[in-house]
Amino acid sequence: MRKAVFFDIDGTLLDCLNGIDKITPRVEKAIRRLIANGDYVFIATGRPFAFLDDELLNFGFDGFVYTNGSYVEVNKNNIYKQAMDKESLKKIINNFERLNVEYILQGEKYSYTRAEYKKLHAFYDEFDISKKYILNDYNIDDIDVYKVEMVCDDEKGIQYCLSLEDENYNYIYDKDIKHLELYSKNNSKASGILKVLEFLDIPIENSYAFGDGKNDIEMLETVGCGIAMGNAGDFVKGFAKEVTDTVQNDGVAVGIERFILS
Repeated sequence: MRKAVFFDIDGTLLDCLNGIDKITPRVEKAIRRLIANGDYVFIATGRPFAFLDDELLNFGFDGFVYTNGSYVEVNKNNIYKQAMDKESLKKIINNFERLNVEYILQGEKYSYTRAEYKKLHAFYDEFDISKKYILNDYNIDDIDVYKVEMVCDDEKGIQYCLSLEDENYNYIYDKDIKHLELYSKNNSKASGILKVLEFLDIPIENSYAFGDGKNDIEMLETVGCGIAMGNAGDFVKGFAKEVTDTVQNDGVAVGIERFILS
C-alpha cells in the first residue's frame, strides 16, 4: 500500500532565518527515495502559492495543502477551497488600517498588499519571498482570501490582532518578530490532509507528517504517524508519535530513514 507523507516548510524543510533556504541534499535524497518507492509526497504549509519558490513548486511533490488547509491541490488540480468570509474580513481590514497594522491577503495564486508597507515587505525579503505573485493594486470585492498575515510593532495593533481569536478564527503570533497569522477555524492542515487521503483512497494509518509549529499540532495528532522536528517546542512534541532531529541536522531525512523507510 502506498504511503502519503506531508511536510511543513518553515522550521521543517527550511529555516530561512538561519541559512537553510533550500532543501538540503540529504533531505532531498530521502524524499526522492519515497518517490522512487511509489509513495506520495505533499507539502502542508501555512504559506500560500505566492510564497513558494520555483524549487519547491517544481520539486515533484504530488500536491500542496496551502494556507493551513483552506486550499488543497492534488496533481495541480484543486480538490478543496474555502475562502474567508468577505464581510467579516472587510471589518478586520478597516481596523488594521486604523491601528497601523500592515497586512497581506493571501489568495489562490496571488497575494495582495500595499506598496507602502515597508516593514511587511522587509519581513518577507528576509525569507526570500519573490514579489512575482504579490500585487499592490486590487479591490477586496474582486478577490478571495484564504489567510491573512500581519506585521505590527504597535501594542494597540498587536492586542487587536490577538483579540481576533474566536469561534471563527485562529491566530499564530511570533512576538520576537512581531508577526501574526490569521486563519479560519474551519480549516487546518489536518483537514486538508484528510481531504487528500480521501481523494487518493489512502488509509490514515499509511499517512505521515513532519512539523514543528502550532499550526502543525492538529496534523501531527491526526495522521498515522506524526513526527515532530527536534527544534519544535515541547508542547508541539507532545502531540507527535515520534520526534526526529532538528531542521539544522537534516531532521526530515533522519525521520524518513528511521520511521518510514525502515
